[in-house]
Amino acid sequence: MNKGIYFPPSLQKFEPKRMVFSTWVDHLPFAYDLVEAIRPRTVVELGVYNGLSFFTFCQSMIENDIDGVAYAIDCWEGDEHTEAYDDSVYKDVMDHARENYRGITYLLRMLFNDALRHFDDESIDLLHIDGLHTYEALQEDFTNWYPKVKPGGIILFHDVMARIKDFGAWKYFQELEQEYDEVFKFNHGFGLGVMRKPGGNPPSGQLVDLLFSKDEEDQKRLRQFYTHAAHFLEARRQARRFKPQGGNRGLNQAGLGGQGKPQPTGND
Repeated sequence: MNKGIYFPPSLQKFEPKRMVFSTWVDHLPFAYDLVEAIRPRTVVELGVYNGLSFFTFCQSMIENDIDGVAYAIDCWEGDEHTEAYDDSVYKDVMDHARENYRGITYLLRMLFNDALRHFDDESIDLLHIDGLHTYEALQEDFTNWYPKVKPGGIILFHDVMARIKDFGAWKYFQELEQEYDEVFKFNHGFGLGVMRKPGGNPPSGQLVDLLFSKDEEDQKRLRQFYTHAAHFLEARRQARRFKPQGGNRGLNQAGLGGQGKPQPTGND
């Protein structure tokens, strides 16, 4: 990359404390590094499901000594993309939050629109939108929550490459790319959109500068880096699942623990 060697925290020390079935697994190293880079005081996630992305944000806040709080907003009932699920998913998320992030996490079990009143305008540093992925639903979530984000704040959009069922996040994000200047998209996995709200005094640093660089080669290499980082994280996790037993060469497959019910698509 033109701006020097990029060696982020995720390659040095990140080992997910929570690993559950989710298409968000492809973006965990980036999520960890983004939080370290922008050091948010207020994080809000819309659409939490089993909490893989949410708890990665929280883990980065703790391990990078960031003084902030994180809000998880979801009904924990499912939608037309995830289908309905029972209370065990919410209980699992709640237990993990209490055991690992007591004092910095708040779970708001309610509709996204009902949660709006709990946040002042321009109060959120990092907003992650991962609710129902139809075009209309994403448009509504972005329109309603955009005023709550600080000028210079970051907004993430999951599944912006998923062209399945009636998903329309890809189409809506394409429109945002045309309307806003500071927008970036990861193409691997189901895709992840990144946008910086204009104005304010936004944080700088190598990762943030590369995200919103106008240098196409820098952006290409950043995409390649985080694609490889996701593969590296998965390969390392798979390797650790198999350990020699005693003095023989047998393999012991370790369980993942805390895994929610697998869902083929949709929210976290």
